Amino acid sequence: MKQLENKKTLYSGVQPSGNITIGNYIGAIRQFTLLSDQYNCLFCVVDLHALTVRQIPAELRRNTLELFALYIAAGLDPQKNIIYCQSHVPEHAELTWILNCFTYMGELSRMTQFKDKSARNQDNLNAGLFTYPVLMASDILLYQTSLVPVGEDQRQHLEITRDIAERFNNIYGNVFVVPEAYIPKETSKILSLSDPLRKMSKSEPDGAVFLLDNADDIRRKIRRAVTDSDAEIRIDIENKPGVSNLLQIYSAFSGESTDEAIGRFEGQGYGQLKKAVSDAVIAGVEPIQKRYQELIADKGMLHQQMMNNAERARQIAARTLRKVYKKVGLYQG
Repeated sequence: MKQLENKKTLYSGVQPSGNITIGNYIGAIRQFTLLSDQYNCLFCVVDLHALTVRQIPAELRRNTLELFALYIAAGLDPQKNIIYCQSHVPEHAELTWILNCFTYMGELSRMTQFKDKSARNQDNLNAGLFTYPVLMASDILLYQTSLVPVGEDQRQHLEITRDIAERFNNIYGNVFVVPEAYIPKETSKILSLSDPLRKMSKSEPDGAVFLLDNADDIRRKIRRAVTDSDAEIRIDIENKPGVSNLLQIYSAFSGESTDEAIGRFEGQGYGQLKKAVSDAVIAGVEPIQKRYQELIADKGMLHQQMMNNAERARQIAARTLRKVYKKVGLYQG
């Protein structure tokens, strides 16, 4: 299936480092299912990025296939979208070397994530951790991407991608589309159940509900969610972040507005709120889990879909890379 020329391209990548949280689903994946009519969408399992920290090979391979299946189970159509694995498209690594030569050491040393990750990985300060943003820039620029969904933690990476693209274009002409941040329609950020001042993250499993969690685990995690000593159920992000977070989760999965939810739970205690949130989340993830189990049971079919999508991605990536090689003077025959 060819990309349609009259559509802009939207690109997003997720590392295969474990399960997807309901925060990822509400804030990103569920919205992405609505975008394929408006944009050419590419969703990448960025396994090369995962190598900046030591991986257990068997787990990385399993996580990659499982994330691919979960993308589809959560509603992303692999026919309408290009859902693929980064390492299956060698153009990513090839373009990264070229763009490394147009990226400055000072730029990379100022990256906040490099500072944070290097502080946490003193025993593995590798060059990949330092040049990670250049690979991310290659991911985006290979597909002439116009729009990249980003949270605050990724904004700096998009800015350096834009800087690299503009620098290259200033030397060689309009080779790359300079991407913009894609801001989805307003959705509430889903916060950690154990620390509602922080975003829900798969790196903190006690505070996160995952799409593949069973019903007992979902109820246990939500039952333990931090609230407060004031028994009133209302939205107050500053003074009642835990209760506000539970109301937003309930609203996202039940389809009710937060105002309707507040009315529903008026006069009730936090126990009733947590039970209702659990019921709504369990009902919401059940069809995703059922579809996921169907998909993961046929690994041969998943592998073939992954290969087909990688070939579609390569057709687009190769056009960009050929143009780059020609512009910088690499002999192609």
